Amino acid sequence: MGVTLRYFDGCPNWEVADQRLRSLADEVGFTLRYEQVESPEEAERLGFAGSPTVLVDGVDPFATGDEPTGLACRVYATDDGPQGSPGLGQLRAVLA
Repeated sequence: MGVTLRYFDGCPNWEVADQRLRSLADEVGFTLRYEQVESPEEAERLGFAGSPTVLVDGVDPFATGDEPTGLACRVYATDDGPQGSPGLGQLRAVLA
């Protein structure tokens, strides 16, 4: 399984997602790759739905189809309300 954390430096929420993903890497068995998005043009070309975006085998398991593209912080619906990163349980569920 390939897991990619797509982010941009202007949004600190990717660091929370990174910590959560690293805590699951050995448990679930995947290697985490990082992909930094550096410009609005690149964000548009990639269909970047905001930082952080987690891709599992190239697919965004949290996409609803309504996400705007661009260099922005992404908001996730979690059991604890809106947050800047998927919850640990949500990540575990899509990686299991």
